[in-house]
Amino acid sequence: MQHFTQAEIGYIEDRYQDFLKVLKGKFDEGRLARIEKAFRFSNAAHDGIKRKSGEPFIIHPIAVAKIVAVDLGLGATSIVAALLHDVVEDTEYRLSDIENMFGERVARIVDGLTKLSGDFDARHALTLKKMLMTLSDDVRVILIKIADRLHNMRTLDSMLPHKKIKIAAETLFLYVPLAHRLGLYAIKNELEDLSFKHKHPDEYNQILLMLHNQEEKRNYLVNEFIRPIVEKLKNEGFDCAVTHRLKTCYSIWRKMQKKSVTFNEIYDILAIRIVVRSVPEISEKRQCFDVLSIVTDIYKPKPDRIRDWITTPKANGYESLHVTVMGPQGNWVEVQIRTDRMDDIAEHGFAAHYRYKDIRTFENELDPWIEQIRELLQSNDSDAFEFLDDFKLNLYSSEINVFTPKGDMISLPQGSTVIDLAYEIHTDLGNKCIGAKINLKLVPLSHVLQNGDQVEILTSENQVPKLDWLKFSNTAKARGKIKDAFKIEKAKHTEKGKQLIEEAFNHIKEPASANNIKKLVAHHNLNNRDQLYSEVGMGFIDLKDIKEIIGKKSENKLVKYWNITFWGGNKNTPEIAPTKKIDQKKPFLLKETQDDTSFSLAKCCNPIPGEPVVGYLSNEEHVIIHKVDCPEVAKLLTNQGENIIRAEWTKFKRQSYLTRLNLEGFDRLGIVHEVTTVISKGLNINMRSVKFDTHDGIFKGDLFLYIHNAEDLKSLISRLKNIKGIENVSRVENLNE
Repeated sequence: MQHFTQAEIGYIEDRYQDFLKVLKGKFDEGRLARIEKAFRFSNAAHDGIKRKSGEPFIIHPIAVAKIVAVDLGLGATSIVAALLHDVVEDTEYRLSDIENMFGERVARIVDGLTKLSGDFDARHALTLKKMLMTLSDDVRVILIKIADRLHNMRTLDSMLPHKKIKIAAETLFLYVPLAHRLGLYAIKNELEDLSFKHKHPDEYNQILLMLHNQEEKRNYLVNEFIRPIVEKLKNEGFDCAVTHRLKTCYSIWRKMQKKSVTFNEIYDILAIRIVVRSVPEISEKRQCFDVLSIVTDIYKPKPDRIRDWITTPKANGYESLHVTVMGPQGNWVEVQIRTDRMDDIAEHGFAAHYRYKDIRTFENELDPWIEQIRELLQSNDSDAFEFLDDFKLNLYSSEINVFTPKGDMISLPQGSTVIDLAYEIHTDLGNKCIGAKINLKLVPLSHVLQNGDQVEILTSENQVPKLDWLKFSNTAKARGKIKDAFKIEKAKHTEKGKQLIEEAFNHIKEPASANNIKKLVAHHNLNNRDQLYSEVGMGFIDLKDIKEIIGKKSENKLVKYWNITFWGGNKNTPEIAPTKKIDQKKPFLLKETQDDTSFSLAKCCNPIPGEPVVGYLSNEEHVIIHKVDCPEVAKLLTNQGENIIRAEWTKFKRQSYLTRLNLEGFDRLGIVHEVTTVISKGLNINMRSVKFDTHDGIFKGDLFLYIHNAEDLKSLISRLKNIKGIENVSRVENLNE
């Protein structure tokens, strides 16, 4: 075994000493001795082992331990576990060695972290459940795992391009929502930006440049805005720190995509934060509202943009007052008001509670959530990724508060329906629910609840759960309970689905082969054939387009049959070239005339030539092309990452692809003619259909066009935006809405 050089040993020691400096004054000698012992043990165990970047591996555990100590504010036990977290997985030492040297608590955390090693893909189908089991036992395991992922994301540059995309997508898909749910906003923001940087490097650098170019102007506006606030607060005797924070690059990009706006059209790029150094004699809530009063005396508030997260904190413990006010130059500015304690919790999340509450008597905000996880884990579903889809519903959505007839408040994810609330209160209430009354008005099970609704659940003894409920249930608990009610029926649905699929294949005279089944699974973005059978059996999937999905094999077979039967297999007859297996190590080139291998464009995002894309191997010979930022890609990268390959367009000039655009603006005489002229003459683009609706002087247009490539689309959108009266032009990925 190769050992480190003296230079490498010195480098490791320097990094460790830098780490020790951040611990000064935090721990007593006994705890520092435990940390020292853990480092020396881990360093010896990893002697000679290097990361892909060529750096000694021990630098990674040191960096993770630093994040655990500084960013998460955890104690010595967590720091020791962070230093040891890769020892059992990467070296010859066993868990029993860790327990003998560092005790049962550290060993239990290291065991949890070892079980979570590897990627969240099909080869580790139960990783998620293991993680959540550990979370419900000791949340420190997940906190250290998030710190581990953060350092991996910071050092992602040494990885291969396709690995970068996979790890970045996995981070956005699971770790960002977890960090959000645990209240780790600073870490969540950094993980988002790092993922964005590696998934969309061009867009990331473009936004970074625009932020840099506007820095001087922004600083002037900030100073002009906060000056009267600082003066008034000082005069009133408040001890406050007034700062500003920028929206992250990822948040800006997401808003640009979602709202179809440019960088310059986003008004809330920065927010002002006022942190009050709280006075023990006065309640924190009162101090924050006093500051709010001062701010709104100076600047007029936007009535629908006042958020009180102090009276009703978010489920992850976040407390703050948010108000959007009209600034001095006609710009809306968000102001966040909180005490120093609230600010600490907003930055460090769950861990900060330890510093402000007696954890033995404090009923933590996360307890109800962790209890929900325990309930969900009792489900014996074999498909971990179906479980993940349901679980994620409760991770990342904004929350609403609704009230029972007696006035009890219940928090639910935004978008929750009557059936979600019924199951949240009690399983029997959900099973028997037939609807609800809101403000004396009858509403159905599928009715989406609004913040502040007072809801009376209505039941009937004759009611039984129905599979259709899954279409409008939006919480993991409700979906789990509905599925539980149908577990007995699952085998019947699977058998029925299998039979329906076989009949569909017989109808189009194609075999129900493994490859053809794989194409169906991939087309519907499912995980395996059992899930396909089950979804078909329950009626969630229609098989009417099965012939189109399984592709172009029939034509080849007919040609082959014609050659053999009528030409007698003559040697001069050109043979059908055998399909080549796709080389996953090279980028898959998308050509206008694809001879050796076939590809299809995903219907969920409808990519066009020139857009950043990735390929999904539905089998060894066929690739489904998705846009890089397609939500389905995040799911596929997480559970079938080994089937995702890089894909690159070649020049596409002859073929054109159906694309949908939405237009909005002010109606005037001749505007429709101008739009159609730009489309047909300017870029020689063909139209399939054009629909315009006008109401009270406002028009909306829905255009279906045949576009050659992304460059033509960008040019067309730019020209359409220049037409007088058009306010917004946006692309709609879903062609069927």
